[in-house]
Amino acid sequence: MTERTLWHPVAQTQEVVTAPLPVQLLEQSLVLWRNADGLLQAFVDRCPHRGARLSMGRVENGKLECPYHGWQFASGGQCVKVPALPDFVPPPSQCVRSFEVQEAYGLVWVRLEASESQLPAFAAESDSHLRKVNCGPYDVAASAPRIIENFLDMSHFGFVHEGWLGSRDATAIATYEVEKTETGVIATGCKAVQPQSNLHSTQAAEVEYTYEVTAPYTAVLTKIPEEGSSKQGWREQIGLFICPVTPETSRVWFRLAVADFESTDEQLRKFQHTIFVQDQPVLESQLPKALPLDPRAEMHSAADRMSSAYRRFLKAQCITFGVC
Repeated sequence: MTERTLWHPVAQTQEVVTAPLPVQLLEQSLVLWRNADGLLQAFVDRCPHRGARLSMGRVENGKLECPYHGWQFASGGQCVKVPALPDFVPPPSQCVRSFEVQEAYGLVWVRLEASESQLPAFAAESDSHLRKVNCGPYDVAASAPRIIENFLDMSHFGFVHEGWLGSRDATAIATYEVEKTETGVIATGCKAVQPQSNLHSTQAAEVEYTYEVTAPYTAVLTKIPEEGSSKQGWREQIGLFICPVTPETSRVWFRLAVADFESTDEQLRKFQHTIFVQDQPVLESQLPKALPLDPRAEMHSAADRMSSAYRRFLKAQCITFGVC
């Protein structure tokens, strides 16, 4: 497995409507657009004729038109029109490189190299009873693995999220279990005392979570409802989906799947925003920005079992982008 053979989120589906959209993935500039049938296309954002950015062009009659000389490219990347030569039929060699693309979880996903890899799992997506709300994007000056590791970490709650997800008076982390899975690692029995774990909490309570890494740059938090609570039987989730833009910068989305039917979408986004903007300056301060995989590079404690397992997973998968 390499980063280029994995599916990565690059934009929200609602961003790609009629105009071409420039995005960046793994230091590769791409352009997203929809053909006449509304099907998504992902091309290198460079015209093979004279190197202009195709994202500066427009979609004309279901073709992507270069802004410089008007060359038009059909689905799949084949050039089908050279306006300066009306009778010319471009050969197969005149094309722009295209990539696999699909839509899921309200996001556009791109894979730079063909493989058997699947989209990262998000189990709550299939639960029609849960509300789905996307939050973001957030452009973060931190590597994707650093952001994932922060998401998996509960011991910072009482300091970074004091009064929200944690308290300085209750910082002890109880023992939790960590196991390998086919797609990553999972931590169960993760408990913390939180003053306000959601919009409607009125007093501090102990909550239980499951954290799972479902791909190198994806993680899912599952909330375990309290015994006898009104949400018993629900499995609310928060998915963290990251586009690794460069080794030290990322674009981040959260997807909420919740049983909160009282709050508006904007209220849910505001709560998630409050939490993440507390994390962001700390994430951007970490050095090195790339996540060290050598266990001797940073100090560890027993509370870091999940992050240590995540680092071993990245190393075993031969992930090199965003790590050192």
